[in-house]
Amino acid sequence: MPRKRDYIKVRGFYRVQITKDGKIKGDSRWKKNLVTNDGFLQYLVKTLGALSGSSQIGFVALGTGGAPAAGDTILAGEIMASTKRTAVTAASSSSKTLQLTATFSSSNSFVTTTYNISNVGLYALTTTTNTLFAGNTYASSLLNTNQDVNLTYQIQFS
Repeated sequence: MPRKRDYIKVRGFYRVQITKDGKIKGDSRWKKNLVTNDGFLQYLVKTLGALSGSSQIGFVALGTGGAPAAGDTILAGEIMASTKRTAVTAASSSSKTLQLTATFSSSNSFVTTTYNISNVGLYALTTTTNTLFAGNTYASSLLNTNQDVNLTYQIQFS
């Protein structure tokens, strides 16, 4: 039986900023995320064991819904489903932190109408899995077609 100090804690934080011409128009501030049950299984447990069906985070999605529950596999109200997901760039900001960044650029026409965005989620988006790793909600922000969305996501182990 592991001792209490042998446990690993996984925490995640994200920040979503809407910008226009380089100026911040909306900012979620740093918020905690929720890692889903399948997120733990497919992205952490199976990946650490090099097991079949493991996934790595590759994409982020925006949505108009609420916070995902632990049992959810998709982001509620996802904008344009998998066709409008954006690739993330991964880096380690410390020995215990994975930092992911992404930009939804208006020059890529990622939205063609206005949306009240209110949630964010991380995905693998491969041919074998399309399961939500983690996500959460924030105060709804109006997103126009001429605005960009910048995202920073951190997964921390302690």
